[in-house]
This record gives sequence, C-alpha cells and structure tokens, in this order.
Amino acid sequence: MRKLYFLLPGTDGKFACGGLWAELKTFNLVRQICSADVVTYRQREEGKLFLDDLLANNLDDAILVMCWGFDVAKLATKLKSYNVIYHAHSAGYGFTLPASVPIVTVSRNTMGYWGQMSPNSLIYYLPNQISDEFQDLKLERDIDVLVQSRKSSEYLLQDLIPGLQQRCKVKVVNSYVEDLPGLFNRAKIYLYDSAEYWAQQGVSEGFGLQPMEALASGCQVFSSLNGGLSDYLDPGFNCYKIAGYSQEYDVQRILKVVENWTSPTLNEHFFSEYRTENIIHKLQVILTELNEFFDCKKQYPSNIKSFSKLRATKLFTQRIIGKLKKKYFRS
Repeated sequence: MRKLYFLLPGTDGKFACGGLWAELKTFNLVRQICSADVVTYRQREEGKLFLDDLLANNLDDAILVMCWGFDVAKLATKLKSYNVIYHAHSAGYGFTLPASVPIVTVSRNTMGYWGQMSPNSLIYYLPNQISDEFQDLKLERDIDVLVQSRKSSEYLLQDLIPGLQQRCKVKVVNSYVEDLPGLFNRAKIYLYDSAEYWAQQGVSEGFGLQPMEALASGCQVFSSLNGGLSDYLDPGFNCYKIAGYSQEYDVQRILKVVENWTSPTLNEHFFSEYRTENIIHKLQVILTELNEFFDCKKQYPSNIKSFSKLRATKLFTQRIIGKLKKKYFRS
C-alpha cells in the first residue's frame, strides 16, 4: 500500500481542537494498516515533516490526505499533480473538487453533501472513532446536568443553564478536560446545542463526538440535531431534542429526567459502528480501493462530464426547449 501523509496546518496552539484530535485518531488507526506520517504546512514543528520540503521528493507511491476544510481549496490546486484525497469532516465550505480527488467522509450527512457537490468523485463513509474508554462504568452520578461551554448556544448558556442552576446540580466546563470519560460517568444529563455556533461559522457540524461519547458513557443526552448529529441521534429513542419550543418546556423535561433518571437503554451494538474494530475494517477496504484507483488513474484520464454550472444551464435550457416542442406539436 502507498504511504499516507496527513496534511495538517499544525498540531498545537491555535490548531488544537476536536477536529484535530479526530484526525490524529484516524492517523493512528491508519498506522495499524500501512505506513503514515503527519505533515504540517502552516507552521514548522520539531520532529514533523513540512509540506514544502516533502514535495521536493518523488511521491508517486504516496497519498496526501487533506482535512482542514478552510485550506482544502488552495491545497487541492497546489497538489493537483499528486495522489490526493480529502478526509471531509464538516460540509459547506463552498469549494468543489475534481473527480481525481476521492473523498472520505466522517458522517452520512457529509457524504450526502459531497454526493451532490462531486458526483463523479469516489466517495466513502468512515465514521469517527469512539474510544473504548467511553463506556458506562456504573458509578455514582453526582452531577445532574453537564455542559461544555465551547460551541454552546447563547440560549443554553444565558437562559437555560441559569434556570436549571436554581433547581439542580449543574456543572459548566469551559476548559480542557483531562478525563472526559470519567466526567461523563459522573453526569446524569449532557446538554449539547451547537446549531447556532456552526451557523455562525458558515459550515456544518461534521460528526458531533461529544454527544456520542456521552451516550456511550451512560448519560441521557439533550442535543441539537444539526449536521452530522442527525446521523445517530433519534429523539424519543436515544436522546431528547434541546431548545424545544420554550425554556419552560426544556426545564420541565430536563428536571423530569433528573428526578427519574436511568441510564439510556442502548446496547453495545448501537456503538459498534464507531468502535475501533469496525473502523479498522472499513479503513482496510477503503485504502485497498484507493490504491487501486490511483493505479488506474495513471492509465486513464477522467472522461465523465462534470455537473458544472454551465452544463446545468445547458441541460435546463434543453429541457425547456423540449417541453416547448412537445407543446407546439400537440397544438
């Protein structure tokens, strides 16, 4: 198999976020199947390759993995002569990709987006990994309601939480948590409301790791349903929809769950799609197909007509002319 180079702007400081951790998880899983390295391109880091230096080498037997959505359009242009794939988390950045760039998506929501935007590209679904450490440890839960302030809506932080703090034990986290599985195992309810945050960013929620990790740890989850969250959240069956109609109604539902709390009745089969064993299996299949594709790409050019704006206009015009002809001949 070809070696994979994961292209990241950097791995610390301002680049530290959930998307980075998820990408590094994928990198570590790939290393169980084939050779892989992290390559930075915005800042040089000790012990890591830098993209401009890497491109001085022969990379015929390598695959470059783009993932940072805001940089992908520029990177795709720079790397058009190489074997490149896009590991797509969020959707909605506004760029398109040529059929020569396969796309691996982390959610079905994102897969559907790229199925429409790049219909001639190879597209795969590889969900984010939920580490085995996220599980219900059957511990005493001394936190009624847990919320992480990052990505939370103004409604959640300024209206709902103050209202709940008068009625039950609420913990608001606004810094990095070393033991997140342990924290989830202390909480009865986890609140997550990211729709407002992602609307401001202009892109979608790629996957939504925290609600899934909270569910795996035995929390009842109240969440928004935007973007990738719609892949696995099912209100009334494995979660509750937050910001439902009124603050009073939200408080009423949350307190009812606190007072009658039981762990979600989800078996491990629900989480198996996101556990290591299944991710490794999917990676093996996807990487095998990608290697076959790049072998084929050497021999054949892309010759399927792309669905460009110009072609869309042409097809629309042909359809209207066709309708007018039918109407004319009927008369």
